[in-house]
Amino acid sequence: MEAQSSSGLLLSRKRRREGSNGETEEGERLGKIPRCTVGLKHPAPFADELEPAATPYERVNMEEAKRGTPPDRPVRVYADGIFDVFHSGHARALMQAKCLFPNTHLIVGVCSDDLTHKYKGFTVMNEDERYDATRHCRYVDEVVRNAPWTLTPEFLARHRIDFVAHDDIPYSSAGSDDVYKHIKEAGMFAPTQRTEGISTSDIITRIVRDYDVYVRRNLQRGYTAKELNVSFINEKKYHLQERVDKVKRKVRDVEEKSKEFVQKVEEKSIDLIQKWEEKSREFIGNFLQMFGPEGALKHMLKEGKGRMLQAISPRQSPNSSPTREERSPSPTFRLPFFTKTSPPPSPPPHHSGARGYLISDDDDEDDEN
Repeated sequence: MEAQSSSGLLLSRKRRREGSNGETEEGERLGKIPRCTVGLKHPAPFADELEPAATPYERVNMEEAKRGTPPDRPVRVYADGIFDVFHSGHARALMQAKCLFPNTHLIVGVCSDDLTHKYKGFTVMNEDERYDATRHCRYVDEVVRNAPWTLTPEFLARHRIDFVAHDDIPYSSAGSDDVYKHIKEAGMFAPTQRTEGISTSDIITRIVRDYDVYVRRNLQRGYTAKELNVSFINEKKYHLQERVDKVKRKVRDVEEKSKEFVQKVEEKSIDLIQKWEEKSREFIGNFLQMFGPEGALKHMLKEGKGRMLQAISPRQSPNSSPTREERSPSPTFRLPFFTKTSPPPSPPPHHSGARGYLISDDDDEDDEN
């Protein structure tokens, strides 16, 4: 019952949708389930390996099945199919069949290769592989091998089937418009929903579309051309394509690395240019500060010139010094025998040959007499 409730919770979840304002609606938030170990340790048994039932078969109706049955009398639901290349679409269909009723025993019928190849087409997996893949699905309780293509009343009674689960789309095959038509008329049909975007035909289409890619992939993994049903010429072609692709990948790697290198060089060059511009502006500013019109060198030259002119020019007399007339007359040398008063000072004296003697006009007159 715990597994049933958790499965019901999973089925009741709605996809996360965002409103016009980007907020998630309160009622549509994804719920969480408690941590528990619900995995099974053994695969589902085959129907022909089980002991026959001792109690007589009495089918339950839809109301009784939905209301719930005793634990020892689960609702026996049958789902059949080919289940070739078993995928998530198969698993989801079986999960829906398992969750149809509160107490469900899911029986899965798998058709044989003969019937499948006759009515549907060639399969990728053989019947034994398909049997084994189906019995390892966690929702399956029992597997019927070599299941019939059309269900008969005898088959339903032998396997004690209450309901048949399948999608509601009419399945035309074996000369019938819908092979489940009589099951629907009997009220034993329980519809399920198909999983869009995944099917065995879709998977095969992908492989066929990319056939060359998968052949080359398997050749790389060690499969021989004979195992892959590939001719000698095609084998060489695929090997050549693989070498060409390797060269292309190497060239692409080199291009990406070269782009990274060029980008790094550009970034470094931009940094260098910016640093050079800063240094050049700094150098020009220092040069102008030193050698410009009002630079330090001009002031230094002016200051030096002034000092030189001051050094080579005589000093001027101070303004407070006495004038020539106010100065005392320069002393004159007189011989001791002259008592005459000396006249006013004459023009600047002339130096005679005798060193240190100054002769006045009176002395000259005396000399002439």
